[in-house]
Amino acid sequence: MLIDVSVTGDLSGAAEGASELAATGIDGLFTFEGNSDVFFPLIHATELDVDLYTNVAIAFPRSPMHLAYSAWDLQRACGGRFALGLGTQIKPHIERRFSSQWSRPVDRMVELITVLRAIYANWGDGTPLDHHGEFYRADLMTPIFVPAPLGHPTPEIWVGALGPRMTQAMAAHADGIIIHPFNTGAFLADKTMPMIETGLAESGRERSSLVLNVGRIAAPCLTDEQYERATTAIRFNLAFYGSTPAYRVVLDHHGLGDLQPRLRETTKTGDWATLGELVDDDVVDLLAVRGTPADCAKRLTEEYGDHADRLSLTVSTPASTSKNEALAAMVQEMRAIQATQST
Repeated sequence: MLIDVSVTGDLSGAAEGASELAATGIDGLFTFEGNSDVFFPLIHATELDVDLYTNVAIAFPRSPMHLAYSAWDLQRACGGRFALGLGTQIKPHIERRFSSQWSRPVDRMVELITVLRAIYANWGDGTPLDHHGEFYRADLMTPIFVPAPLGHPTPEIWVGALGPRMTQAMAAHADGIIIHPFNTGAFLADKTMPMIETGLAESGRERSSLVLNVGRIAAPCLTDEQYERATTAIRFNLAFYGSTPAYRVVLDHHGLGDLQPRLRETTKTGDWATLGELVDDDVVDLLAVRGTPADCAKRLTEEYGDHADRLSLTVSTPASTSKNEALAAMVQEMRAIQATQST
């Protein structure tokens, strides 16, 4: 199980931050699409010996060609260690924030994967570009617009999935599935894995053909102050995620579904200052991992070691030198556990 962490979207500190995180012994770095561009910060990490990916680039507002160029350039720059992580977002954000179109997200994402691979094939071996689908058309590529050869495999396409249709479809079509950090090990084992197995079986694929990347909020801490500050940040983060109706299924699985509408109503009133107060310690400890590096390592391995190929961790410990020390210690503990299990 590989261990990845997020790198800041602030370009002024992205290079230094990426280098410091890579030095902790992690396997990969990823970016969120939040309040900054999701691709730009990764440029500053292309010389580092870690995997890179977007987690996730919002797909539908971007054309397939834009996504293909960005992924191709990053794959060449980092020496073949980039994966294009895509996500749908939700209808209000696609239509009202991104000024784009929303319809049938599962079918649209399946076709997007198809057209991206068609573009890659054209650039890679000259296969004629001739995609005419329901959502996308791509049938024009003159030689001057073909990028330089990669010298590496084409970028893998990973897609964020939660519901049954999307999860099964991505297990059948994508190179990898990204599980949102608002999850638990029990939900993954009881709900998500059967969906993935169904999608793989329907497409005749083996489990080894699919990268399963599971997100998790984690706070390895070395001091009580770190622990308290991290917990405050986690409460708000979980409350924000939990206010989204799509994530209620995770709460329902643990008998906490009634929390979701309360969180939703608080966001609608604009009472952001008190939102995190609705998330008590039991919910924090269910949906996030906090504590000493050894405690965090043990729990992450126990919860996800049987299923996840990668963990994409949102590390909530306050930014500081000791944050990276705590992360490095947790990574070392996880490596030790995995080494013991493999012998």
